Amino acid sequence: MDEPHGPDERLDMLVHRGDLDGLVRMIDDRCSSRDWAGLLRLRDRARQAVDTGRQLWPAATLAEYRLALLATPEFVAEVLDEADGLSGRFTIGPLTEVAAQRHSWGDLGPLLERGPRAAFVAHERVIRGEPVDDLDLPDVLDIPLLLHSWEPTYELAVYGDNDAEFPMPELPDDWSDVEVTADAEVLDDDVELAVRQLLEPWTTSSNGRAEVVCVDGDAGAAIGALGVRRARMAELSAQEAIAWIAWAGASGGAHGRRRGAASGRFGAWWLLAAFGDLLDDWPPDPDELGELADDLRWYRWNAYEPDVGWTLQLAIEDPEEGVAWAITAQDTH
Repeated sequence: MDEPHGPDERLDMLVHRGDLDGLVRMIDDRCSSRDWAGLLRLRDRARQAVDTGRQLWPAATLAEYRLALLATPEFVAEVLDEADGLSGRFTIGPLTEVAAQRHSWGDLGPLLERGPRAAFVAHERVIRGEPVDDLDLPDVLDIPLLLHSWEPTYELAVYGDNDAEFPMPELPDDWSDVEVTADAEVLDDDVELAVRQLLEPWTTSSNGRAEVVCVDGDAGAAIGALGVRRARMAELSAQEAIAWIAWAGASGGAHGRRRGAASGRFGAWWLLAAFGDLLDDWPPDPDELGELADDLRWYRWNAYEPDVGWTLQLAIEDPEEGVAWAITAQDTH
């Protein structure tokens, strides 16, 4: 097998011609033959072609995506190089998440520089159930490299050779009418900012919108404060609600950049801490956060409209404090 930066006349010819179709066929061939050195060489030369005015970024992006998904660990480490600020910029999901789908931390960890990308891979592997005990990783998220008993089974992306699926958690649909009121006192807190950070790709890089309100009252009062006059709710467990929040935080919505399951889990922890007014003590005590999640009452709601596109419509009650929140966020093609 040729070295990654050795001669490759056929590749050079396709790059010289700017032949994207030919390069895609070559990517497929090199994946089939497991020629990872040749695929890395294709990625590098397609990327370098921009210096001569050839726009071959789609080929470079596909090549590094396939390397992260399919290649042996040493080549996965090449595309996760901390010094390479370009890799993964245009892939359909973060390469740290793509790589974590099929590669264990035990295989990848020893090959990765102890930087942010390695830390994200570790968090992705933890979400997939692999124990990670590495004290040298930076605290990129400030949440434990350990799943706690109160956390859900997080929904994971499913990456294929040319596409990906980002399934939404299954949620109960035993709907009940809710009494909606419109005269509750609206309160200020940190939850609005936490929701906007959670859903930033939906609202800044796509067509989405998000609203959140906190009121002195119950879930019906919070929903009414959003301007809704008729609604229904279905009760959720804390784990179901957290899984839904994490799915939303991992997603890029219809057109935004996906952030990955690790970021979604962080977003769920951050929002949960905001409900409990625990952000000033970040990172929170996991046991305290779990107790808070169980003490809150969680509901999905809608105004009898069908769910389309990307949706997060939650109502949350804090019985001890007598306050409630309603969140509505939607993004469509």
